[in-house]
Amino acid sequence: MPQIFPRKSNTLPHLSLGGMLGSGVIMVFLVWYYFSPEYTDVGYAPEQPVPYSHRVHVDQLGLDCRYCHNFVEVADVSNVPATETCMNCHEIVLPQSTDLAPVRASWAENSSIPWVKVHQLPDYAKFSHAVHVNNGVGCETCHGRINQMEVVQLVEPLSMGWCLECHREPENYLRPNEEITTMGYIHSEGFLENNLNRIKQEGIRPPTNCSACHY
Repeated sequence: MPQIFPRKSNTLPHLSLGGMLGSGVIMVFLVWYYFSPEYTDVGYAPEQPVPYSHRVHVDQLGLDCRYCHNFVEVADVSNVPATETCMNCHEIVLPQSTDLAPVRASWAENSSIPWVKVHQLPDYAKFSHAVHVNNGVGCETCHGRINQMEVVQLVEPLSMGWCLECHREPENYLRPNEEITTMGYIHSEGFLENNLNRIKQEGIRPPTNCSACHY
């Protein structure tokens, strides 16, 4: 009886098995990567290489967010401060503190401090800090009362649904640009009407289409 299938078809089961195993590995990786605490767990507060207290620096000493995160109004990314920014004060303030040893080492060696990122978006999502803060979205809207934190933690899920709540009804969230860094900001009476007028006058139209935020 003549052979119906060519001999190379014997490799198909092996290829199918390999494909299934490969797909399984990829799925495990995706779940591990995108469902890790950095992306989903409100309350995620990783240990940092330097015990930096926002409560002390912001609430007690009155540092403005933009002193350290000085790109926030002009760039997509809100930068982590360079070691030079820390040393502007700490060459004089607590210069021998053991907690600041990594900062002094970074300064002496011209190397970066390995800060652990707390607020992460998936690689397929894009977000511009400059666009948001220049249109009335305050720091605490996304980051919470950072001025009360000894250790920075994730206070909002940064999920697509959470973002869309603001994009669909921005009038509930916007504040005057001069109040962007104000912690504990309380909306004044009539703020909804003021925000609706601002949205109309300035043409603020937060997009809700997929391509606006996804590559």
